[in-house]
Amino acid sequence: MNDTEKNLNTDIISANEAVTLPGLFLCRVSRSPQAIAYQQYAYEGEKWNSYTWAAMEQKITCWQKALTAEGLNPGDRVAIYLKNCVEWICFEQAAFSLRLVVVPVYNLDTPKNISYILQDSGCKIMLMDSMKNWQNLSAHQPNFPDLRHILYLEGAVKTETEKKIVFSKVANWLPDSIAAMNNHATDPYELATIIYTSGTTGRPKGVMLSHHNILWNSEAILKVVPAYPDDVFLSFLPLSHTFERTVGYYVPMMAGSQVVYARSVKDLAEDLLTIQSTVLISVPRIYERIYGRIQEQLKKKGPIAQKMFATTVEIGWRRFEASQGRRRADGVIDAILWPLLKRMVAQKVLRRLGGKVRLAVTGGAPLHERIGRLFIGLGLPLLQGYGLTECSPVVSANSIENNLPASVGPPLPDVEVRIGSDSELLVRCLGIMKGYWNQPASTAEVIDENGWLHTGDVVEIKDGRIYISGRLKEILVTSTGEKIPPASLEMALTEDPLFYQAMVVGEGKPYLAALIVFDRMAWQGFARGLSLDPGDPSSLVSPVIVSKVLQKIEGLISAFPSYARIRAVHLSTDSWTFEEGLVTSLMKLKRHEIEKRFAEEIEVLYAGHDLP
Repeated sequence: MNDTEKNLNTDIISANEAVTLPGLFLCRVSRSPQAIAYQQYAYEGEKWNSYTWAAMEQKITCWQKALTAEGLNPGDRVAIYLKNCVEWICFEQAAFSLRLVVVPVYNLDTPKNISYILQDSGCKIMLMDSMKNWQNLSAHQPNFPDLRHILYLEGAVKTETEKKIVFSKVANWLPDSIAAMNNHATDPYELATIIYTSGTTGRPKGVMLSHHNILWNSEAILKVVPAYPDDVFLSFLPLSHTFERTVGYYVPMMAGSQVVYARSVKDLAEDLLTIQSTVLISVPRIYERIYGRIQEQLKKKGPIAQKMFATTVEIGWRRFEASQGRRRADGVIDAILWPLLKRMVAQKVLRRLGGKVRLAVTGGAPLHERIGRLFIGLGLPLLQGYGLTECSPVVSANSIENNLPASVGPPLPDVEVRIGSDSELLVRCLGIMKGYWNQPASTAEVIDENGWLHTGDVVEIKDGRIYISGRLKEILVTSTGEKIPPASLEMALTEDPLFYQAMVVGEGKPYLAALIVFDRMAWQGFARGLSLDPGDPSSLVSPVIVSKVLQKIEGLISAFPSYARIRAVHLSTDSWTFEEGLVTSLMKLKRHEIEKRFAEEIEVLYAGHDLP
């Protein structure tokens, strides 16, 4: 059954019908009470537990009753500091129904960031996984005096518990209740949530989104990328981020789809095989890692396997282009070879993703065109979109019928876009935030008097499609006056499986240089191939290695202008991590922090070459 035929089987709840986010949930319960809503793994019984929509309503009613007893007022903020799970949904829906404002916290965030979010938002209650989470956070307690009650799923409170904060284990805090859920949230434009952006510069800002912001965006997404009651979403990106929260939580609720919570990222490969999801929502890094492993395996298998794989991707790509109306239909040779190559090559790769994926969505960062081409050539329906938290979040997306992987697609229905000064993308739609929490000046900087949101992204718009070039504030200006978007160069570099991370530097300098982090496994083979010991730190500064890397880089960026050549590199095998504060939780580079950390190394790259 194709998507056109399946459209007859949709069960979409409109934003107008839902009114608010808890209204959406109750509409879904009314329509599909016995359908499976969620699955998650129970480690005690070592099995996957299923929850129907009706069962979820009963659970949420208990949470609502317990929260009611806390004496909170409408508009009070409450925090969720959990990994993705059913309890996340229960707490949020109960809080929404009581007109509380939910503040999600990334479950792997640093204590410093969490402390700031709790202080800035003034959260009064926080739900967290375990008392272990409190161990690192407790030292910051004076910074968030409004927090008065912590709920935890696992662990126990020690006798030296901090004063002024009550600790309750959720199992003991929840009452027994079978009453119907009451929804007190009736204003769609009321503040629903504050989402703190994991910005690449400065302190995170609290993005204020209303119920209608999110509902409108969810409905607009479904007009371009349909979801169905028999779809299964595998959720592994953090619910604290608006991409997963809207596309992987509210969209399936609006469509009546099932969501399964992956156990962890390290178990993702196994969960993909077990769950066999039909919809996969991810960031490019997942596809980049799979791409890198495929390239490594092909090198080991030899030229025949490499040729067969390349032919599969090329024929698959031509078939895809024909399906999009951009070229003529298959030739005779393609028609003969494809069934064989599909069975021998393409399906073996797609089985690793579960074998039933009908739709894969990538967002949060740009996807390398070469990587998109590979997966699409293998037959994975991979769609790239674009958005930002301030837009709830999706602005544009490709669709199955209208998919051009080099772009992030056309704007969603009723989303206005235009190009401002310095090629900046401006957006106007009903998904635009209410503003930044407690920061009216910052709000006025990004939303002008005509309601246009200034995204900070440098773009081109061609034939109604958006093409992202880079970030406005991340343009490098060399001492020769050339303006270069480093993100484009970095994407080209990390297309090679040898390079795990890359950051281009050169602001005010006479030429560009790059900080490179090798993929550890690829580095082993690369170093040994040059008769060097990969475990010896001196190998990383060997003139042979540096020369070979610069040659490889030259080939990767040959399509860029001559002034964008990279003349020097600093090489490492130690990746930049979120815990160190060098990347965001979505793996975006924190340039300023990386430059500070590697200030001495960068200085060496320009030794004797700086202009006076």
